[in-house]
Parts: sequence; structure tokens; C-alpha cells
Amino acid sequence: MSTCVVTGGAGFLGSHLCELLLERGHRVICVDNLETGSLENIDHLRSGEFTFTNHDITEFVAIDEPVEFVYHLASPASPIDYQRLPLQTLKVGSYGTHHMLGVAKSKRARFLLASTSEIYGDPEIHPQPEDYWGNVNPIGPRGVYDEAKRYAEAMTMAYHRQQGVNTCISRTFNSYGARMRPHDGRAIPTFMRQALQDKPLTVFGDGSQTRSFCYVDDQVRGLVALAESDAHLPINIGNPDEYTLLQLAETVIEVAGSRSEIVFEALPVDDPKVRQPDISKARELLGWEPEVELRDGLRRTIEEAGVERLVGQAS
Repeated sequence: MSTCVVTGGAGFLGSHLCELLLERGHRVICVDNLETGSLENIDHLRSGEFTFTNHDITEFVAIDEPVEFVYHLASPASPIDYQRLPLQTLKVGSYGTHHMLGVAKSKRARFLLASTSEIYGDPEIHPQPEDYWGNVNPIGPRGVYDEAKRYAEAMTMAYHRQQGVNTCISRTFNSYGARMRPHDGRAIPTFMRQALQDKPLTVFGDGSQTRSFCYVDDQVRGLVALAESDAHLPINIGNPDEYTLLQLAETVIEVAGSRSEIVFEALPVDDPKVRQPDISKARELLGWEPEVELRDGLRRTIEEAGVERLVGQAS
């Protein structure tokens, strides 16, 4: 049995990762300060092989047992959160990454950094391969998140090259599924909340900007495949199926059986025009690719989360 530390483990993606690791027979130490995560996400995981530690990883954390894997997922991830917590976001990307790399170094553990497709910014290459360096506005409203992740990647590679730490980097694209917060500001939970209440779906701009959405089960399976590989350079983990935001809104209305209309609002500053991963490396090096198609994933999300939670009315 391997012991895995998961930072941000009480969040949306982190809780699903903890769940998968436990299912595969690992012991899991979940570290989260609950700033954007929730104990509700991990209540069903409480067992002898699961430990929760309420801790802010921008401060030193001591792990007093052997560890084989460190999954560093902690970070505010939605625009609402990182614009509300700009300094915390930068500190998690810098101090937090430094502290968790230190844990991996001291334990001789494999370290996975969950980076993001946002490091590509508003890309000039489409789809985005890992060797594209990005087109990011470092001082815009999204800069605190983009640059925190870019810095975390640089630090991860520095620890690998200078300190010999066994590291890997996932560039995670948009993911979705049960346990996303209804009001976190991202497209799928927002559209679902609106559609399930027959309210107008708010699409920014003319809806022609594109995104690629990976169902959470596929996403965490890709993270584990990367952690268990011998890759060190960044690898895109995401679904290459590309949708415009207007197509996504129409699909959510269809799957939800909603009577909602679509309304258009002003486009946010620095909103990327396109987003689509080139997953050639993931297929070749990890033997991984997503399996769940968007409509099926949206249906599963509604079934697993329930309408009350998706509209933010859970008790």
C-alpha cells in the first residue's frame, strides 16, 4: 500500500482524486484549509485509510510517516475565487509548491503538480501542445492564477533538475462533474444551475469562444496515470473535444430538459478565445485518453449530484 498526500483534497477535483486513490488501495492524507473546499466533499471517505488535515500549505506542514506520492492540487481555481483571493493564490503557487516539493524531497516521493491550461493564456497555436510557451497577460485580472501556476511549474522543474526530486506536471484543462460549487462562476455549474431552474443561461460575448470539457472520472484517472509514469515534462490532461460556449449552453439545456433561454453579456477581460488540448503525449506516454462524452458526463453529473445541490439548495 502506498501513502499519497493530496493537497486541496477537499475540493472538487481533489475529493474525486482521493476517492479514486482509496479505491485503488492507497492510504490518503488529505490536506486542505477549506477556503474553497468543503468537508461535505469528503464525508463519505472517512475510513482508517483516509486522514484529513486542516492546514494552509502556504505554511510549513510536517508529515510524520512515509509517503510515496504527493499530489499538489491546492489552489483557488475559479475566477471568482482567485480574484477574491489574489495574494493567497500567488502564495499557494509559490510558498505552497515549495513546501510540498520539500515534503516530496524529504520522503523521496513522486511529486505531481496539477498545473493548468491557463498557462497558455489566449493561445496563438491551436490545439495547444505542451511545447507552446503561452500568451499570458501577467498583470490582468486573471494574472494571479496564470502566473502562480507558471511559477509553480518553474519551481517544480528546478527541484527536479537541481535537487533530483521525482516530479511530473499535469496541465489540466476544464473538468466538470458532481461536487462543483453551483456559484463558483465557471461555465458548466453556472449553466446547470440556471437551466435546472428554467432561468436564462448567461453566455459571455457572442458565445463563439471555445472550451474542452473533461469529465472528472477521466480527469483523475489521467492524473494517477501521470503520477505512476516516469514522465517529468508537462503533459496535457484534458478532453480534445472542443465546444463553443453557445454549443455548451444549448447542450446543457437539452440534457436538463430545460425551458431556459440564452442571453448574452459582456466578455470578461482576457477571456481566452480558444482552448483545446493536444493530448498526443498523454496517449503515447500514459496510454490515457478520455472516455466520457459531454452529454453523458452532464447526465452523470445531474444524477450523482442531484438537482438540489446543483442549484445550491442542499440542506
